[in-house]
Amino acid sequence: MGQRMSKYDDLSREQLIALMEKRDRTKKLGLVWERDEIEADNAVDSNFVSATLVPELSDKAAPWRNMVIEGDNYDALRWLRMTMAGQIKCIYIDPPYNTGTKDWVYNDHYANPEDTYFHSTWLEFLFRRLTLARDLLAEDGVILVSINDDQRAKLELLMDEALPGMRIGSFVWKTRPGTKGEGAYLSQDHEHVLVYGKSAFRFGGSPVDVGKYSNDDNDPRGPWSSTTLQKNASFKDRPNSYFPVQDPQTEFWYPCNPNRVWSFQKRSMKSARGDTFEDLYESNQIIFTKRTEFQEFHSLSEMLQAIDEETAHRFLRRDIPDLDFWVGKKIGLGSVRRKLFLKDLKQDTKPVSSWANAEAVNPEANVIAAGMNQEGSKTVQSIFGSRAFDYAKPVSLIRELVRQSTGPGDTVLDFFAGSATTAQAVMELNAEDGGERRFIMVSSTEATTDNPGKNLCRDVTAERIRRLNASNDKKFAALSASFAYLRCREIEFEDLDYEFAPTEVWAALETLHRLPLTNYVEAPWQEHKTDEQTLIFADRVGTALLDHLRGVADRRENAFVYSWAPGQITAGIGEVLDVRSVRDELVGRFRQ
Repeated sequence: MGQRMSKYDDLSREQLIALMEKRDRTKKLGLVWERDEIEADNAVDSNFVSATLVPELSDKAAPWRNMVIEGDNYDALRWLRMTMAGQIKCIYIDPPYNTGTKDWVYNDHYANPEDTYFHSTWLEFLFRRLTLARDLLAEDGVILVSINDDQRAKLELLMDEALPGMRIGSFVWKTRPGTKGEGAYLSQDHEHVLVYGKSAFRFGGSPVDVGKYSNDDNDPRGPWSSTTLQKNASFKDRPNSYFPVQDPQTEFWYPCNPNRVWSFQKRSMKSARGDTFEDLYESNQIIFTKRTEFQEFHSLSEMLQAIDEETAHRFLRRDIPDLDFWVGKKIGLGSVRRKLFLKDLKQDTKPVSSWANAEAVNPEANVIAAGMNQEGSKTVQSIFGSRAFDYAKPVSLIRELVRQSTGPGDTVLDFFAGSATTAQAVMELNAEDGGERRFIMVSSTEATTDNPGKNLCRDVTAERIRRLNASNDKKFAALSASFAYLRCREIEFEDLDYEFAPTEVWAALETLHRLPLTNYVEAPWQEHKTDEQTLIFADRVGTALLDHLRGVADRRENAFVYSWAPGQITAGIGEVLDVRSVRDELVGRFRQ
């Protein structure tokens, strides 16, 4: 019998050490799935990814501020990591749900029955993309991921692995009216949006309702509203915070809530810290409501009867201490509250609710007003005149998520772009507030052996934006967004010197320098000048180029010059400009 081969036999000593060190660092608690870590690590840098700008598929005139990228999103993310690391404010994705549907190019049943853990292939597919996406986020960036209830637990654990320490929470989104009961007769009428963000990320929230602030007593500190003076502890938990208080003006006594004791103490108490009741009263911050209403009991038996009949003050109970204290006292029927001044608010917004629902929008709860699935279908139908894409998310959901997550000048990425709902959401927000948010939509062709001519990215993702740009429908009349259409391809590293085309270099350099994209024109050099910088790509070095660069240096422009042969330039003009190697700069960033 021959010797049994191990899957580690072909690994080098260095690879084995790397694998062991990684396993030593691996947490033992969490999601486990079958994966080849060496293969996964090598896949990122197995080859180089370039992106070619396709002018005839782009829309509106250059320069193009937005992008539609055709290709496997793993390749697109590798290219974006090279050119836009740390620049994306908001990533929204609606990935395959692993439901078993057969009409998605990845089969949407991304599970291999031969895997020890049945869902390993689907999990690994997402893990590789999420780790790349993490590197794209700005320091105040966020990634939002839609998922159904079946896969939510697995995906959340996966995201904990891919995005450690970044979990913020989740939204619950109502997807349909909820009239269909399945299985145990529990209506599956909702989905989730998982939220993972960098440390500086904050949702926008909504403006505080200043209408509830007034100043009827002409307080010199300005408008105020009343707030509670209680904390979430019972009289048994916090006996030192349970005591009666008296209104010095009316001499009415006010009992403390036995279930929620005072958030202040009295000066006479040894444990008193912070603002006491006397401090707050003397600074005109205490409010007694219903100041003319009181009740009085002349005997304990009379009070006990009222307690039993539920006609006594709601805070008087048989089990509270010193019940006989209240006999003969005028007991105020109002409440004790505190002034909260508008000028003292630490934030002028209130946090967003974790519910997303169009049916019960309560402004006080700050609920995201998001439509249901039928809205997404109707929108696609109205734009294309047919069901060009199934299961499109409603624009309102993504628009409100992006509104909460971005400012007017931020960049939004969707690398499962599908029907480009995210692009429309960005366009609607920009039309609404005059913002200049940019979008990057990544979509594959979804071509198959049976349908090799299929191109979802060209015919649906980009086409939706084109149709919105050209629409005469009053619903879409204000929407406009120029975009460059790029097509990803892989290049072996050893072939870069002769396969990496100038148009591909130029697209990468413009993106790297945060410039809108322009079409490459065949010439010895290409230049993109703004008020802030001058970008120059020298495809060929000659006398005319050197003369031009001397002029750039004389004008003291903030110039960045890229060349395959930077030494020829510095030899010709000296070290008077920032001259960089195309290969060293781009390949170095690609392999970061």
